Amino acid sequence: MRVTNKIMQSNTLYNINQNKLLQDKLNTQITTRKKVNKPSEDPVIAIRALRLRSNLDQVTQYYDRNIPDADQWLKITEAAIDTTVDVISGMIDECRRGSKGSLTSSDRKTILESLKQYRDEVYATGDSDYAGRTLFTGYRTDMKLSFQNPESKQFTITEQLNNLAVDSKTYVDAGNLNTINETTYNSGSITTEQQVVKTSVNRIRLAYDNLDAGVTPKVYQTIGYTADGSPQRQALITPTVVSKNATPDPYRVVSDPSFSGYDPNAAYFIPETGEIILGENAFNQVMNLAPETEITVEYSKTEWASGDLNPIHYYACESDGVEYNKSYLTEFGKDAKQEINYDVGFNQTINVNTTCDEIFDPGIRRTVDEMISMLDEIGQLDGVLTKLKSMQGNSAYNQDAVTADIEAVEKAQAYLTDTIQKRFERGITDFQGYLDQANEALTAVGNRSLRLELVENRLNSQMQSFTELTSLNEDADLAELAIRLKSAELTYDASLASTGKMLSTTLLNYL
Repeated sequence: MRVTNKIMQSNTLYNINQNKLLQDKLNTQITTRKKVNKPSEDPVIAIRALRLRSNLDQVTQYYDRNIPDADQWLKITEAAIDTTVDVISGMIDECRRGSKGSLTSSDRKTILESLKQYRDEVYATGDSDYAGRTLFTGYRTDMKLSFQNPESKQFTITEQLNNLAVDSKTYVDAGNLNTINETTYNSGSITTEQQVVKTSVNRIRLAYDNLDAGVTPKVYQTIGYTADGSPQRQALITPTVVSKNATPDPYRVVSDPSFSGYDPNAAYFIPETGEIILGENAFNQVMNLAPETEITVEYSKTEWASGDLNPIHYYACESDGVEYNKSYLTEFGKDAKQEINYDVGFNQTINVNTTCDEIFDPGIRRTVDEMISMLDEIGQLDGVLTKLKSMQGNSAYNQDAVTADIEAVEKAQAYLTDTIQKRFERGITDFQGYLDQANEALTAVGNRSLRLELVENRLNSQMQSFTELTSLNEDADLAELAIRLKSAELTYDASLASTGKMLSTTLLNYL
């Protein structure tokens, strides 16, 4: 086969160009520091790079975004619960002070003011938020836990209880003593010592006070569930709606056998205090149920004060035709929990939120309000006693009546002092229960934070591993590339020199 100059020229140019392409490839690898810049250069490396980058991106998303967000949520939650623990601990301290038998009027005022401050703070802490999302309201992160301002909005609330919710309270009937003043006083005794009575009242204390007086509550017991989980109920008791100031006194009707209107079958709903008080037979009817039997009380409330808990975060309720938490009443939904879960790893989630029912029990404020009411009542009697004593020796008043009223006030004070002391002693136990509940929630948050920290450490290790694998797969060895590039340059220069010398010889040189 005859090799012409044209063939030699074509082959030489092709080879020189291939060498130049190699130089370009090596130079690009050095510049980009990557083994391949197009998938076609090495499909195996390209496919492996896609998989490693995908894994690294996911780990980075978890590590750089999801975990810090979850961590901040848990930290702010922990701080809010810490504050709640401090508030409830303060309430316990005030209860210990109030349980002392030798409290002066000044002492009671100090305790009263402290309790009011703690009462206002405890649920305000529940309105804590993170990045505009309320922490303790489940899925409704755009709503506050409590009403921020007084509001008129009717809610029909179904509160789910059992007979363990039935308790007793000591009731002191002081008659009209706290209305006595120099203007209204007449020559006759308003209340005698014999009319001051102390009794023990059995009751169901609902979550709210100042309820709608025009709506009779419905009290049911749940006797079973249908196939779809809907409850089957039957009426348990039918309370009569009465005011706490009604005549005859409803508290004495249900609790005082010596009272002329005593009725052991009676059950009264007191809207002002949010109580259903039970006569002996009604009480036995409720207590004869098994503790696991659900009791539902359906009632209505329209006027909401600032700081009142919003019922849609706690109960099945209805307002303006909209039903909230209806599933709570079913067999399958009564223990439903609105958990907010964050993806923090491959097929791993963590619950970041704590719901209000775990910490902010409605009974906290109800208990404090009850204590405040008792301190207010004895404070009023202190003022009445001062006025009556100022009337002693004044011929404008019947001194026998004044003396009788003073004795009645002093008896009422003695009853109330004993009642307050015992209520504060019981309050220590009540608030300790709420404190244990808050500490349990705090421990749960701490455990979740610990788990999140472990996940974070593992992801950090995974991210380093994926980064290293990605680098090994994609990153070029610069030293090796530099040597290869230098070799390609020498080869290129040599090929040019040899080609120039070779192509300068023609057929004429051989003739």
